[in-house]
Amino acid sequence: MADTSKIVKEFLGDDEFPIDWETEQERGLFWVYDDLHCPQPISPMFFDIGGWWLTCDHMFRRFGTPFACDWIAKNVNGYVYTAAVPADPDFDLPAMEFGNLYTPRVPKEDLDYVGKIGNYLDAVLPTYGLNFADWWKGRLVPEMKNNLDYLETKIDCWDEIPLMEWAVILEDAMDIHDRHWKIHWMMNFSQLAGTLKLQAVMEEVRGEIDTELLGRLQNSTEDRNWDSIEALWKMKKEVKGDEVLLEAFAEEGGAGIHAALETTERGLKFIAERLEPYQREFGWHAVWSHEFIFPTRFEEPDPILDVIQGYVESDYDFSSAIKALADDIVAAREELLEGLEGDDLEKMRAASEINANMAPLTPDHHFYIDQGTNAHLRLVLICIGRKLVEEGVVDVPDDVIYLKYNELRYLLGDLENFNARPIVKQRRAEREEAFQTKPPDWIGTATEAQLEFPYLSLWGFPDRLYIDHEVTDAVTGLAGSPGVVEGPARVVMEVADFDQVKEGDILVCQMTNPAWTPLFGLLSGIVTDAGGTVSHSAVMAREFGIPAVVGCSCATERIKSGDRVSVNGSTGLVEVL
Repeated sequence: MADTSKIVKEFLGDDEFPIDWETEQERGLFWVYDDLHCPQPISPMFFDIGGWWLTCDHMFRRFGTPFACDWIAKNVNGYVYTAAVPADPDFDLPAMEFGNLYTPRVPKEDLDYVGKIGNYLDAVLPTYGLNFADWWKGRLVPEMKNNLDYLETKIDCWDEIPLMEWAVILEDAMDIHDRHWKIHWMMNFSQLAGTLKLQAVMEEVRGEIDTELLGRLQNSTEDRNWDSIEALWKMKKEVKGDEVLLEAFAEEGGAGIHAALETTERGLKFIAERLEPYQREFGWHAVWSHEFIFPTRFEEPDPILDVIQGYVESDYDFSSAIKALADDIVAAREELLEGLEGDDLEKMRAASEINANMAPLTPDHHFYIDQGTNAHLRLVLICIGRKLVEEGVVDVPDDVIYLKYNELRYLLGDLENFNARPIVKQRRAEREEAFQTKPPDWIGTATEAQLEFPYLSLWGFPDRLYIDHEVTDAVTGLAGSPGVVEGPARVVMEVADFDQVKEGDILVCQMTNPAWTPLFGLLSGIVTDAGGTVSHSAVMAREFGIPAVVGCSCATERIKSGDRVSVNGSTGLVEVL
């Protein structure tokens, strides 16, 4: 059962990007640079205990997938690369220290495993697609809320809790992380089942899959993303109707706004009654949620004020935007059913309803898991860091994030003799050095079989494998959201740049996640280095009705803020004019 499919391309390292391969089998995998989740150099702690790849084996075990049985990570020159491990009894890789490993991967004695388990998967997935939305609302979300509430009670009184009790709370947080990401993978496959069913019925009934229509049908108006935007928009309306607040929001940047608000009674009331409740409900994310290094909005509210200021300066109207999207979703569903009758109509309607029920789960699972769970785990680590600062063994709370998990345990076990400072200093220097390295989109061995792995559409493969990145006045990527727009480019690499985004800008960035969603109300288009047609940037661009080109690899290098660019979200072409 070993994979003997044709090798399409191979990159095993060079002088600019050397790679230490542990085994020949590792060299034989197709490794994708995870610029979708972790576009910047990774921290040791997140790689050890926070990565999404740590529970992937659960997904493959639960569903018995015939195409892969694990999804593993490799730290290469400071950057995260991930690879799908084929469902192959002859394939053997060691487990990560704090990850999981599903063994035996494939029964050696059952040569017909792939075919038989494929039949099972085809049979069971519709059950998930049909029922998961109810499971999510009725059982899984309440469970996750309860877990996160527990961690918040600890975070809120961090100074009252002894250091070694925090060590136990960290173990609790890791268990919660593990459980929530198992829910994530169950949701992921359930949603895939709904989408695949709709695609299958479209092809059967219509003779083809209308990808643009399918994208519109994935949109949602009732999810936590839109709840967050509505809350910001309501604060914007309050600001515009109050002279004192309006004066404060005339200051430059979030920090200036915050300082101005603190000088007036009205401003302090706005902070207490509007800003802080928003932080409590929606602040559990960072500019890159898949990393512990970046502060959350719960800790630092200034980026929230930046976005509100952008709304104040723009004519963005939430009510109109959400109505337009809702109307388009209704129109898309009507278009899907147009002209059908009898069994064809019933098949399409049933598939459409399942898809519609699953649509809000894309932003909602980000809210509770990718953002919320990782943010709470970060803050538990920060609480431990604060305790260690008090003990005089580290200099700042986030020093702990530059330790590996076992190193943190060594420190907790022997505060007097385990010297963490030189380790932290070295790791910080290594991360800064890693920024000087340009990681390639992929490494290893790309075979025809590996490129068929369905989730690679998130990264834009196999299409990105063949994009020519020759230096010209044009940048090529994938068509993420249809339409053509011209406008000024705004390159945003970090949260400090959020306040630079103005109405009508074309956002150029590595990738977005839900923390970036409030910016979309100001944008006329988006261009990203990372991602595929179902990445966050592409999905949100379609919801906001703006053109998007994703997976360009080099957009943030080739395009500068202020450049006038043309974005063709239908062809994947971005031109500097």
